[in-house]
Amino acid sequence: MSAQQQPQLEKFGHGVEDKQVLGERRSLLSIIVTKFFQNKLAVIGLVVLTIITIACLLAPYIAPHDPATQNLRNRLGAPSPEHWLGTDHLGRDLFSRMLYGGQVSLYVGFASMLGAVTIGAVIGAVAGYFGGLVDAFLMRLVDIILAFPNIFLLITLVAILDPSINILILVFALLSWTGTARVVRGEFLSLKKREFVLASRTIGMSNVRIIFSQILPNALGPVIVAATLAVGSFILAESALSFFGLGVQPPNASWGNMLTDSQSITIFRNAWWYPTFPGLLILITVLCFNFIGDGLRDALDPRVVEK
Repeated sequence: MSAQQQPQLEKFGHGVEDKQVLGERRSLLSIIVTKFFQNKLAVIGLVVLTIITIACLLAPYIAPHDPATQNLRNRLGAPSPEHWLGTDHLGRDLFSRMLYGGQVSLYVGFASMLGAVTIGAVIGAVAGYFGGLVDAFLMRLVDIILAFPNIFLLITLVAILDPSINILILVFALLSWTGTARVVRGEFLSLKKREFVLASRTIGMSNVRIIFSQILPNALGPVIVAATLAVGSFILAESALSFFGLGVQPPNASWGNMLTDSQSITIFRNAWWYPTFPGLLILITVLCFNFIGDGLRDALDPRVVEK
């Protein structure tokens, strides 16, 4: 074999290997997608959540009324053709406020999830990859945070820092990364001993590149599931803080502070629609995230995928 033909054959061999790897990845992705869509509850959750999200994003075009416009003559008005879901204690259209409030609640949920997952993934990756003193220090930090009840820390920090949308997201992210960190650390402790990691070290690849380009992509399955479930938890946490007056502050609407405004015996007796519709929307949205998380957990389970 000539010297010119050998590089060409090597290049051809690499091309065949790349195509095989690409084909395997596509096949694995198709199996995961198929398994996910076989879960009826997960599909229903995805469809309903998509409808809710699109409706909230299109609130400026869908909402029949300005969410801040007050009409004291029509306080606690019952559902009618003009106000589909009734009005609140200030005569504001409930349907319009739910659409705009959904933007805030979903934004808080998704942004908090991204912050918490990012912090947790980085800390878990560093702890699991380097081990030793680094792992011991970071895991003791996790234990310290977990030693305090989350709700008390949330209330304390939000009260000190003055409640606002961005402060809520910051506090949620800073206090909710521990679960992700533990999951990622466990995955790294297992994956860092695999052959592809040893090969990456052999060719001189840097630790940062090994962590973020080689190991972390293989540890994302459990993280994606945890992230999906976390969004619903953050929406509930914002609602709980709003109940104490520490959530999203007026005049901004959120599903949580709409429930807070309706916490009155008189309203519960005479205007059932006011607390019912925002409460149902929170319930449905959180259930959708939980259904999607369960579907992703089953679809990404290696034992299920192998079958």
